[in-house]
Amino acid sequence: MQDLATAYPVWLCDVWGVVHDGAKPIASAVDALQRHRREGGKVILITNAPRPNQTIRTQIDAIGVPRDAYDAMVTSGDVTRHLMMQHGKGGLFHMGPAFDLPLFDGLDAKRVPLAQASAVVCTGFVDETRETVRDYLPQLLEMKAKGLGMICANPDKVVRKGDVLVPCAGAIAEEYEKMGGTVWMAGKPFAPIYDVALVLAACTDKGQVLAIGDGPETDIKGALAYGVACVFISGGINSSADAEGEVRRKYPEADIVRAMPELYWG
Repeated sequence: MQDLATAYPVWLCDVWGVVHDGAKPIASAVDALQRHRREGGKVILITNAPRPNQTIRTQIDAIGVPRDAYDAMVTSGDVTRHLMMQHGKGGLFHMGPAFDLPLFDGLDAKRVPLAQASAVVCTGFVDETRETVRDYLPQLLEMKAKGLGMICANPDKVVRKGDVLVPCAGAIAEEYEKMGGTVWMAGKPFAPIYDVALVLAACTDKGQVLAIGDGPETDIKGALAYGVACVFISGGINSSADAEGEVRRKYPEADIVRAMPELYWG
C-alpha cells in the first residue's frame, strides 16, 4: 500500500473484513490507513452497514478502530435514508433487527405494519444466527402480491463476524428479485454511495481514487462500474484458495492493482 499511496491519494476503504473482523481491529490495515493519512492521503470508510454513519462510528470505536485511521465515513444506511424519504411517504415496513431502528430517527417516513406499508426497508435478518432466507418467504410473497418495492439497506449477502459467516439483507433482496419484486439498492456496488464518498473526500478526479475491499460482488464490481482502481482483499470471507483468480476471471476488465489477504504498508 505504500507503493500505491502516491498514485492514489484518496482511498475508499471497506470496513467489515478489511479494517476489523467484527470482533477486533485488523492491526496491519489500521496501520496502513494511519500511515496513508500521515503522508497526506485521505481515507473514506465506505460500508454497507444499514445504519447511519454516527451509529457505525460508535460501533467501531467499541471494537477498537481508532478515529485517526480515517477522515470520514459513508454507510449504506446514509443512502438508505434518502431512499426511504423518496419511497416511504405512505409508511414503511421494517424487515430487520431492532438495533437498526436508528435508521428512522429524524425522518418523516413512519414505520408501519406490512399491511399498511407503501414500501419495505430491509436491513437484515432479525436473528442472523438462526434464520435463513426461507424464513422470510411468507412476507416476501405478501409483499409481491401487494406490489411493494423493497429498499435494501445492505446489499451484502454475507459478512464475517469473528470466525463466523452470517447472512445479510442482500440475500433477502436477491430472493425478492428472483420472485419478480422491485428492489432499490442503497450501498455498494451501486453509484450513490460512491458519489457521497467522493464529495466527502473533496475529490473530482476518479483517477486518484483507490477502492479497497473483500467483496467481489460489492467492492470489486462497484469499483469497476464506478471507474476506479481497486485492491482485492483475498482473505476474510474469501475462503477459496483461488479467490484472486476467480475475481480476475469474473471481472477481467477491472483495474485490480493488487490482491492480498490483508491490507498492509510495506
